[in-house]
Amino acid sequence: MVDDPAAALADAQSAKDAGADIVELRIDSYFDPSDEDSEQSLRVEHIRNLVADTPLPVILTCRSFEEGGDYEADDLSRVELLEAILNDAEHPPAYLDFELASYQPSPEIRGRIDACLGAASSQSEPRTRLILSMHDFDQRPSDLMRRLAGAWAEPAASVVKFAYRCRSIRDNLEIFEILRDAPKPTIGLGMGEFGLMSRVLAPKFNGFLTFASLRDSFATAPGQPTISDLFGMYRIRSITKDTRVYGVIGWPVTQSMSPLIHNAGFEARGWDGVYLPMPVPDSDEAFKATIDVLADARRLLFAGASVTIPHKQRVFQSFPSLITQMSNQAEEIGAGNTLKLEPIGEDLPAAALVTNTDSEAVRQLLVELNEDPPRCRVAVFGAGGVAKAVAYAGYALGAQVTVFGRNAERAAKFVQELQTLDRPWDSPAHPIFGDRIELGSLDSLAESRHHVYINCTPVGMTGGPDPEGLSIPVHDLAGKLPPETVFFDTVYNPIETPMLKAAREHGFRTIDGVEMFVRQAAAQSELWTGEQAPMQLFDRLVRERLGGD
Repeated sequence: MVDDPAAALADAQSAKDAGADIVELRIDSYFDPSDEDSEQSLRVEHIRNLVADTPLPVILTCRSFEEGGDYEADDLSRVELLEAILNDAEHPPAYLDFELASYQPSPEIRGRIDACLGAASSQSEPRTRLILSMHDFDQRPSDLMRRLAGAWAEPAASVVKFAYRCRSIRDNLEIFEILRDAPKPTIGLGMGEFGLMSRVLAPKFNGFLTFASLRDSFATAPGQPTISDLFGMYRIRSITKDTRVYGVIGWPVTQSMSPLIHNAGFEARGWDGVYLPMPVPDSDEAFKATIDVLADARRLLFAGASVTIPHKQRVFQSFPSLITQMSNQAEEIGAGNTLKLEPIGEDLPAAALVTNTDSEAVRQLLVELNEDPPRCRVAVFGAGGVAKAVAYAGYALGAQVTVFGRNAERAAKFVQELQTLDRPWDSPAHPIFGDRIELGSLDSLAESRHHVYINCTPVGMTGGPDPEGLSIPVHDLAGKLPPETVFFDTVYNPIETPMLKAAREHGFRTIDGVEMFVRQAAAQSELWTGEQAPMQLFDRLVRERLGGD
């Protein structure tokens, strides 16, 4: 957005330094139709100089108010402004972006735009090429294909652009189909958080270009990523039609650390894959519909996903026909956090493997904590999906597991479900503890004697229901437990939750949520790539992003 030409020029240089190929200069907020002629002429000269001095090819855009811009005068006034900038310009822009809705109905506007492009004659080569664009900030236009056909048919249009607000991940797939079959260079973009996939995967489907902002606050459309994320985290330069697509499916997923570490892991291992946030609203229908279309989109090459809150239990409910292999952990827990998909054949659906790496990560940590894990007493706080994976991990090792919950009725039902599980990994019950999972009472917690206390609730989580809360009453246990007692939090943001901080102050051992997060992510990466995951890299990236040591 050009508000100050000098600042815009500096930002254009920064964009070039960051790796951009072309810069769009949005000038619609720079011109006020009520300005005196002398002031407007001065501003026209500013823009001419800016275009000439910009170190990259320029797309010049004066966006109409009707299509999301700031220019509120009529179309003829806007065309006159563009004529003043473009006619006889010594250094014209490479492209002019002009809306189809303003260009097509009016022969006068069409003729004047064509003339100032230098394309009045079909034999002449335009000095500036035309991008005919259309935008809908609410939804997919019902007449999208009719509009596109009209835009593609315009002789002066070198490039056609369409952008609309995506209402689901599924909307991206139609955009990809349109790009793949387009008869001339085309830009297709989904706006909003559901449309990020269209922006990152544009190279995979022959999109003419994709847009990025220099900084978060500079986005000119909702959902626009930064150039540092496109080149750094998503490695857009390496994306081809053969690149496999992975993602984190949840609601919400905007703040997930998974894209950061998995994309870094793919790069470190030379794996041709890209990992994206895939927001799916909290409903059975939305989850099933999303999985179905992703699995059926053969050219997308959807190869796997992390499944997080609130969808872990929906994995089995939504597409059982696809599941050809399931780990013991996922089957017993009734929740999966990892999918791996493989196409069976050109005319056959993909086959899915489902597992639960949360449970495996906790199992590994418990083994490392104790030379004899079956002698371990584990206290689990919570009665949700994470708690079930954690309790199952302890149970699978033969440890005694006691579940504590603030809602006594829900906790009791949760324990009854756990007590029906089969013990995997050939782990016999320990003669001291037997093989029971017990229900604990918060009233008698201060008298409990466990080796490990694990929080599986969102208490203490940044952005959660009680970020300052104490998930486990550590102060009540201080002085009653030996210092080697371990307090473990599955929350990883912040790294040091209030509970962990209290435990450290009392001299207890602690395990933060980053350790579990990194281990479960490493197990996912190894499943997808068949190679050992760079766990130290994962750990460093998460701690750096969250501001830890």
